[in-house]
Amino acid sequence: MVSSPPLPERAELNGRLIVSVQAPEGSPMRDPAVIAAMAEASLRQGAAGVRIESLEHIGAVRRRCPDALIVGLWKRSFPGSAVYITPGWEEIRAVWAAGADVVAIDATDRPRPEGQALEALITRVREDLGAPLMADVDSLVNGVRAAALGCHWVGTTLYGYTEATASQPPPAWDLLGPLRRELPEAVALICEGGIATKQDACRALGCGADAVVVGTAITGVDLQVAAYARAMAG
Repeated sequence: MVSSPPLPERAELNGRLIVSVQAPEGSPMRDPAVIAAMAEASLRQGAAGVRIESLEHIGAVRRRCPDALIVGLWKRSFPGSAVYITPGWEEIRAVWAAGADVVAIDATDRPRPEGQALEALITRVREDLGAPLMADVDSLVNGVRAAALGCHWVGTTLYGYTEATASQPPPAWDLLGPLRRELPEAVALICEGGIATKQDACRALGCGADAVVVGTAITGVDLQVAAYARAMAG
């Protein structure tokens, strides 16, 4: 793995943007070279880091942008579990080896593949890898628990996307304030999910987020074009 800068302290993330550079399956944008180019463009224009999915894409971004702050994840689905964001040990280890600086994991209380327990998983990561973790959560309880277990960052990524929060569309406006009050001082709070405008991003900071992840509104060519086309045909 190419060496990269140390993980930023919470204060260094204050008011910063992280761009999620992803593309759906089947899209011509889902090409390592395209993903890496979008990541570089984002970083050149002031993004503090990028959030990248899949081992191949993480590696491509790391090679093109050796100094980039990369939040890496690997989406994998398994029978009997709704958890798919870097769900287990093998996925975490692979994302770390591919070049991520922070590994994003599903830290909700849902059953994990093969019965892996979140506490045991985080303990193993700390002892065997030393990899910083971003906990993707959906609730105050799960965010506080993830921080107590040792996750360095807590993100609102899964608010509105779990069975327990399906009726609460993102952004997680009502979750940010309580999380910031309950999280340890050193743990960074990341707002992710549903941020569609610059005004949304600024509002998230005002609600207590240290940094904001924006994906579809910046890099989601497929979804953005489809939305325009539908609206104009309507």
